[in-house]
This record gives sequence, structure tokens and C-alpha cells, in this order.
Amino acid sequence: MAIKKKIYFASDFHLGTPTHEKSREREDRIVRWLDSIRDDAAAIYLLGDIFDFWFEYKTVIPKGFIRLQGKLAEISDSGTPLFLFTGNHDMWMFDYFRQELGVEIYREPIVREFSGKKFCIGHGDGLGPGDRRYKFLKKFFNSPLCQWLFARLHPNLGFGIAQGWSRSSRAANDQKEQFLGPEKEWLVIYAREVLEKTHFDYFIFGHRHLPLDIQLAPGIRYVNLGDWLHYNSYAVFDGEELRLEYFTEREPTHFSSAVDRKN
Repeated sequence: MAIKKKIYFASDFHLGTPTHEKSREREDRIVRWLDSIRDDAAAIYLLGDIFDFWFEYKTVIPKGFIRLQGKLAEISDSGTPLFLFTGNHDMWMFDYFRQELGVEIYREPIVREFSGKKFCIGHGDGLGPGDRRYKFLKKFFNSPLCQWLFARLHPNLGFGIAQGWSRSSRAANDQKEQFLGPEKEWLVIYAREVLEKTHFDYFIFGHRHLPLDIQLAPGIRYVNLGDWLHYNSYAVFDGEELRLEYFTEREPTHFSSAVDRKN
């Protein structure tokens, strides 16, 4: 049996959009990817927007996604640590995944050290300059009052409203993001600001829906994980090197983004 030494990172599955059929195809593909990495994964980090919408009532969760949940439970039960971040689409995760699947939940970026390398890991929403409207809405949606009010709605109504929001999202409309350039990418700006105070070797985020690998300084990189709507991209750290790869149903292939390793 292979030694489990690799750390895997993926984000932005957006299960539930744009249609049930396409979501199911994507879910099956993600499950096959998890099967392909489980034997050598020392840990798996899922960095948010796993679902296009998620809300946990006290006794009700959204219908579907059972294949992914079953695979995560299987991997967790085998002893491989799983870490799940909330994103801007699935911030209303509470205790279900922790209690039922043994998955740790994070709502803010965290710091980890692997093989002497320091990582800043998070979904990426609400970081960096600008977007004050979203930052206000995020604070409101994360408030106990907002969550309490939404929980008062019958699930049929609550999930119906959420599906209406989802249909207007960039994921539902199949919109590919465009690279803004290293001076305008807000997560790059955020990473550079953090580096003024604290050293990191790697910044790993999702949210942008673009596989990006940008050198911020010698030996320091910002990596965005892309998404599984268009790229099937993820990152893997083998103890020596962090690589962006994409799942091709065969062997993992190194992914060279449009700005791979550029300043």
C-alpha cells in the first residue's frame, strides 16, 4: 500500500447547478476523483462552494448529493482527515457534516504547515479590497438573526427561494471568469498585503473559478484552485512541491494556467 503523504485541495464544485442532470454528472466525476486519490491522500481540503446552495434546518438538509456525502463518509471512516470550508454559496453549514461525516468545518482562512512550508488556506470570498456590498451581505447572512429567520420558512419555500437566487449566479449561467492581471486580482492584492506582516510559502484559495499559479516573490506563490464546472482542477502538495492538476479520468496531468508561475 502506498504511503499516504499527499495533501489535496479542491473547491467550487457548485453541486446543484445549472441542472439536476449536469450536477449529477459532475458529482459522479468528483466521486471518481476522490476514489483516485484516496490511497495516497494524507488529508483532503475542500475549499468552499461545494454546493451551489446549502442550508441545514434542525432536521432537514437539501435533497441530493448523497454520492458525494457517502464517499466523504467512507474516506473519513478510513482515517483520512477531511477539512471543509464554507463558501459564499454554502455558508449555512452547521453541525451536519461534523456529526455525520466527521468532517471539520472552517469559516475563515486558516494557517497550516506541511513539510516546513507555511500555507494560508481559505475559500477567498470577502478578502482583499473593494466589494463592500458583498462584505456587508456576508456579515448579514452569517448573523444568527438571519439564520433564525430563514429557518422559520418551510423547507419547500426556503429552498425554492434559494434556487431562484442560484439561477442568477455565474455558475448557473456558465460564465467563465477572466483573469484581471496580477495588479487587479483582489486575492493577489490580499496575499501581498498579508506578506508585508507575515511570511507564507503558499496562499491557496478558491472562489475565483480560475486555475491560477502566480509567483508573488521568489519561493512564494498564490494558487487558485479553479472550479469543476469548466476545469476539473485541483492542487496537490507532495511534501516538496505544490502543483495545479486537472482530473482527466486517467493519470493526473499538470495544469499550466494562463499565468502559470508568472509575476
